[in-house]
Amino acid sequence: MAFTRATGKHRGPSRMARRSVGIAGAATLATTGVIGTLASPALAAETDNRSVEDTGLTKVITEDSLADRLNAQAAAQEQEAFEAAAKAKAQAEAKRKAEARAKEIREAEQRAAREAERRRLNSFQLPVAGSYVSTGYQTGGSLWSSGSHSGVDFHAAYGSSVVSVGSGTVVEAGWGGAYGNNIVIRMNDGTYTQYGHLSSIGVYVGQTVEPGERIGISGSTGNSTGPHLHFEARTTAEYGSDINPVAYLRARGVNV
Repeated sequence: MAFTRATGKHRGPSRMARRSVGIAGAATLATTGVIGTLASPALAAETDNRSVEDTGLTKVITEDSLADRLNAQAAAQEQEAFEAAAKAKAQAEAKRKAEARAKEIREAEQRAAREAERRRLNSFQLPVAGSYVSTGYQTGGSLWSSGSHSGVDFHAAYGSSVVSVGSGTVVEAGWGGAYGNNIVIRMNDGTYTQYGHLSSIGVYVGQTVEPGERIGISGSTGNSTGPHLHFEARTTAEYGSDINPVAYLRARGVNV
């Protein structure tokens, strides 16, 4: 009679079951570190000495940080270059404006100087500074061959400077008979002026003169009773074309 194994709680585990339990136990031991202590020293050291770099994380972080720094430096350099260019442009513009302003000022000064020179050359003044008329125009008397005075006499002590009343060209300089040493100047406006009874002459025919330029020294040469300056204004260089010298000078801004 054959015997059969009883079933129930007293039944032993099968080989497959025991194997499964063994594997599970090994897994548990590995989890709790038991197997780790049984591993070879080289394997443990290799495991413990693995750095974060082996994972690639530090390398990525380092490269990102370097890229950020390079980008920041590039941005800073670009900003510096932009600011430098803007500053250079502003300086160039300021220099251009300053040069333009300086040019305007120079041109204005030159225009003013030319205008002042033009006014000066076109100005008139007394033939003897600070003098006055001692004998008027067309005064009658035997002293004049024509019976009247063809000009005016300006008070002038002997040796006083006689100047041209305006700009012009000398057309006569020498002895003039009754006028003594005399000078005739063709003025730039086409009129003529005459200066008589001079003690000396300081210009020559063809010389150009300006307002206030000394042309001679007062005296009493020719038909004269004492030192003074005989002054005439004429429409031509010839005797007999005289006009009122006082009105002539006043019309040109001279206070007579």
